[in-house]
Amino acid sequence: MSKRDYYEVLGVQRAASDADLKAAFRKLAMKYHPDRNPGDGECEHQFKEINEAYEILKDGDKRAAYDRFGHAAFEQGGGGQQGFGNDFASTFSDIFDDLFGMGGQRRGRGGGRERGADLRYNMEITLEEAYHGKAAQIRIPTSVTCEACSGTGAKPGSKPKPCPTCAGQGKIRQAQGFFTLERTCPNCHGRGQVIDNPCANCSGSGRTTKERTLSVNIPAGVEDGTRIRLSGEGEAGVRGGPTGDLYIFLSLSGHAFFQRDGADLHCRVPISMVTAAIGGEFEVPTIDGAKTRVKVPEGTQSGRRFRLSSKGMPVLRSKQTGDMYVQVVVETPQNLTKKQRELLAEFDTLSSKETQPESSGFFTKVKDFLGGAANRSS
Repeated sequence: MSKRDYYEVLGVQRAASDADLKAAFRKLAMKYHPDRNPGDGECEHQFKEINEAYEILKDGDKRAAYDRFGHAAFEQGGGGQQGFGNDFASTFSDIFDDLFGMGGQRRGRGGGRERGADLRYNMEITLEEAYHGKAAQIRIPTSVTCEACSGTGAKPGSKPKPCPTCAGQGKIRQAQGFFTLERTCPNCHGRGQVIDNPCANCSGSGRTTKERTLSVNIPAGVEDGTRIRLSGEGEAGVRGGPTGDLYIFLSLSGHAFFQRDGADLHCRVPISMVTAAIGGEFEVPTIDGAKTRVKVPEGTQSGRRFRLSSKGMPVLRSKQTGDMYVQVVVETPQNLTKKQRELLAEFDTLSSKETQPESSGFFTKVKDFLGGAANRSS
């Protein structure tokens, strides 16, 4: 059976660039890889054919010979499927990562530098502080770059050297048939460097622990659970690596008077039965520390809410402001004197449907309902 044209196998034009060849090879190798098609003999054959075509065309000299003489250039042991070179191993390693979802997790050579960990700090603030905003000072223990070795981890006057086990790569490759597997170097633990003379101040880590004082600007309008990120204020990186970030999580303490709902504030105010009946007004505090008066119209019922526009919380990073809602609760008189009882009894005698329309209407409905039920049962 004659071999297919190598360019046809990879699905590229004869003038394709090296990058085009590599991209086509990666795409097809992932599609026909035996691990993705277990037990499929045709896919296994296709996979071998793709490898053979790429081994020839990726090499400039072999590609020139193939372009001139075709498959005949390699029929006498001149190339063909003789194995896989270093470039194939590198490319196949990338494919392996794509197949098994490891892209982005591989540790390249970075001189042993590792990013420092992010830190979390929990801060409780009052509702008034959330309204006005706040500049706070916090103290946190954290890892900082070792001053003695400038973060290298090596004794002053010396420096880390490439790991002899992995030649500074931080990983070791091992060929197993068609596979080229990578694993973290056990000697340098993926850093690519080893230290013969560690710094005595940091024991080779390049970091020491220190308590720092930081200034935090809390903007007006923050809500419970708001997260503030301070870039570069986390732990120092290992051996000179980039610093992590500090995340401040805010929680609001309970308030004696207000309940918050987004940018709006709610409060309950008890008023006397007399004020509810004949009308009046009362004074309430606002979150900005001032006071405002609320007018109660005649005949106000318990549970009625009054809206005070723009007396709520500021909206974070906005010029808008929420509202304040005042709910009145009519208080029933207690511990009455004899005179008060007499006056209330007299008032009740003088009451009519007009003075108590809701209760009068309710009991009229109850009477009608009970009368109708008696008629239905007879």
